[in-house]
Amino acid sequence: MVSTDERVGTPDERVGNRDADVDDRGAAGADAAPGNASDETVGAGEADGAKGSDKTGRTEDAKGPDGADGTDDAKGPDGATRSVHRRILAGAAVLLTVALLAAGAGLFVKARQLRDTPATDNLALTDSAATTRVIGDVSNALGTVFSYGPRETDATKESAKRYLDGKALQQYAALFGQVEKEARDQELTLTTHVVRAGVTRLTGTGAHLLVFLDQVYERRGRAATTAAAQLSVTAELRGGHWRIVDIAAR
Repeated sequence: MVSTDERVGTPDERVGNRDADVDDRGAAGADAAPGNASDETVGAGEADGAKGSDKTGRTEDAKGPDGADGTDDAKGPDGATRSVHRRILAGAAVLLTVALLAAGAGLFVKARQLRDTPATDNLALTDSAATTRVIGDVSNALGTVFSYGPRETDATKESAKRYLDGKALQQYAALFGQVEKEARDQELTLTTHVVRAGVTRLTGTGAHLLVFLDQVYERRGRAATTAAAQLSVTAELRGGHWRIVDIAAR
């Protein structure tokens, strides 16, 4: 039979045994710590490696399949399409520039033509004094040569020689030869008034006019009648005065 003291031991022995157990477990922990630290270091390295691989993969993906930056759109179907669009836009810009230059040249030529056309030499558009003068001379001449009385035909023929010239004088002489006898026999009086006259073209020595007339006919024993006439007149400046050189009825 074993005694109680032998199974349990004394209090001092039990304390000593617990201290020994603690020392044994501390030594075991010390021996295991270096191994655990190494494992944790390796784990951290693998984690960093994984992160690095992930970053590298995303960077390479961003550069595109050919390792480009992704901004170079000359490669691939989309890049080719955008390149074609740029060439089309550049060509359109060139065509627009050429069109604008052509339009500008056309306007320049047109302006030059307007400056060089005879219209710029028409004094009727720029010289009011000369225009008024030719209208006055022609109106006075027509009123004189186309106004006569039964006993004033000779004076009218002399006036015609003063105001008319060239073809106009020949036309008038042929016409007045028929009218002169009728005026004396029927005691015909003709009075001509210029209602309106306009200069269509005027140069330093020539003028073209459109003249509207009212002519009043009076015969012995009959009421006076009025007739309107429209004449196209050509005049020339001779000896400081405008002389009518051609008359045409309109």
